[in-house]
Amino acid sequence: MSTILITGATSGLGRYVAFELVRSGHVVLAHGRDPGRTEQLVAELRAEGDAEAFVADLASLTQVRELGAHVADAHPDLDVLINNAGIGAGAPGTGRELSADGHELRLAVNYLAPVVLTRALLPTLRRNAPARIVNVGSVGQEPVDFDDIEFRRGYDGFAAYCRAKFALAAHTFALAEELADTGVAVNVLHPATFMDTAMVREGGVTPWNTVADGAPGVLALATRELGTGGYFDGTSPARAHESTYDRDVHKRLSAVTDQLLSL
Repeated sequence: MSTILITGATSGLGRYVAFELVRSGHVVLAHGRDPGRTEQLVAELRAEGDAEAFVADLASLTQVRELGAHVADAHPDLDVLINNAGIGAGAPGTGRELSADGHELRLAVNYLAPVVLTRALLPTLRRNAPARIVNVGSVGQEPVDFDDIEFRRGYDGFAAYCRAKFALAAHTFALAEELADTGVAVNVLHPATFMDTAMVREGGVTPWNTVADGAPGVLALATRELGTGGYFDGTSPARAHESTYDRDVHKRLSAVTDQLLSL
C-alpha cells in the first residue's frame, strides 16, 4: 500500500479520490487550504482508514514549500503525489487576479504550485521508487505566451486557465524525460469534462459529469504501473496539445519558470 499526498482534497474530485484511496488501504495525506474543512475531512477519512491533514494556501509559494518540507519530514515513506488542487476560470466577468507573490493567480495555483511542490518532494519520491506523480490537467490547453507569461495583456479567465494547464502538461513531459531512469513515473490527465464541482459552477457552466466520472483516471495513475510521460483522457491514453511535446517549448518554459520562482 502507498502513502499518497493529494492536494485540494476537501471538495470535488479530490475529496472523492481521497475516500476511494483510504478505503483501498492507502495512507492518505489530505491537503486543504482551510484548516477547519481539512480537519473535518480527515476526521471522516479516519473512520475508513489512515489519514492525516496538511494545510497550505497554494497561492503562496512560501506555503507550498513549507507544505513540501512538512510532508517530507512527517512521511519519509511518501511514494505518490497527486497534484489535484486547482482554480477554474473564475466567475464570469472576474478580472485578472494576483497570488500572494504577485503572480497571475491561475498560473500560480494551477502551474507554479504543483511545480514547486513536486520539486520539494522529489528527493523523497526518488528514495521510495517506484513512485508516481499524477498531475490533474485538462483537455483545455492553450499555448502560453512567453512574452507575456503573467497574462497582463487582454486577460481572459478561461484562457488563463487553459494556458496554465498547457504549461502543466508540457512540464509533465519534460519532467518524465528528466526522471526516465529513476523509477519515478509522472503523468498528466484530463479526468472528465465539466465535472459537478464548485469550480465549474462558479464559471457559470452546467456540469456534464460527476466527480465519480473523473476519479477512475486519477486512481489508475496513482495506483497502477501505467508508464511515464503520458497524457490520459480519463483512463484512456490520449494526446495533449501538440506544442506540449515540443522540446523548445520545454526549454523556454523551464527557463521562464525558474525566473518566476526566483522573484
